[in-house]
Amino acid sequence: MPERLPAVRVRGLEKTYGEVRAVNGIDLDVDEGEMFGFLGPNGAGKTTAIKILCTIADATAGTATVAGTDVRTQRAEVRRRIGVVFQEPTLDSYLTAEQNLRFHGELYGMPRRQLRERITEVLEMVGLTQRRDDPVLKFSGGMKRRLEIGRGLLHAPKVLFLDEPTIGLDPQTRASIWDYIATLRQEQDITIFVTTHYMDEAEHCDRISIMNRGDIVVTGTPDALKSSVGADRVRIRTEDDHAAIRALRERFELDAAVHDGMVTFSVGDGAQFVPRLFAELGIAIDTVTVTRPSLDDVFMVYTGRTMADTEKAEGASVMMRAMAARR
Repeated sequence: MPERLPAVRVRGLEKTYGEVRAVNGIDLDVDEGEMFGFLGPNGAGKTTAIKILCTIADATAGTATVAGTDVRTQRAEVRRRIGVVFQEPTLDSYLTAEQNLRFHGELYGMPRRQLRERITEVLEMVGLTQRRDDPVLKFSGGMKRRLEIGRGLLHAPKVLFLDEPTIGLDPQTRASIWDYIATLRQEQDITIFVTTHYMDEAEHCDRISIMNRGDIVVTGTPDALKSSVGADRVRIRTEDDHAAIRALRERFELDAAVHDGMVTFSVGDGAQFVPRLFAELGIAIDTVTVTRPSLDDVFMVYTGRTMADTEKAEGASVMMRAMAARR
């Protein structure tokens, strides 16, 4: 019996831009029918990796197959087997919903009769049947995103790539998009590969890989990754945070640091530890919070920083590079 290939297989994938290494020799397998996620801050290399898998960018080194086809030597076949929803909107706002879908289907060479039937199916699937003749410029952000997802499904792809599918949307619309994606999984025989920097969105995935600075630092189910952290996360605000960090290290042998403006550390049973903390720290505590392990805790354990801290640092680095380039 022949070996069943994964929907996505990546080995030693690298991408460099001059001296900048955007993707750093990653390995990855995504099973058929899986909802798989890349979780990481902006600039982690997620979008670059997706572009290579979608044949939009060439890898500097390594190999990758998608739906059994090679992204370097079988580019046209890869494109026939995938659907893509990019971060940036790519709909033509002056065309109607139906016209946007028809244009996409014609690009893929779909027969006219099949295309007509498929457009009707997709519009019903994304809940836009009543808006098929309306120009997209009249659509809300959530409606546009649903139409883009529908367009990605029009030609019945094997793998659907969603690159930050809810970026720029309000929380309520983000939730409705994920409800739709969950329904889509139940109704369609498809593998979904999503990138996101939202922790709550990564919880929807069967498995995730956390990316940071071009590397995959850990892969697993959300529950398994949170269990691997084990300890509770305690955050305190004090009258002297630097003195509090020293006291935590010296008196309790805890590794602490300031994240998001609060002293943060991990401990086995946070609720049991807090009374001892107040009694023995020796520094006045203004506020304290205890939370069970989250994906943000996983990210901090494996990278040494929270997602928010990482994005701030990356943003500052981008600004410095831009200023240097202008000089």
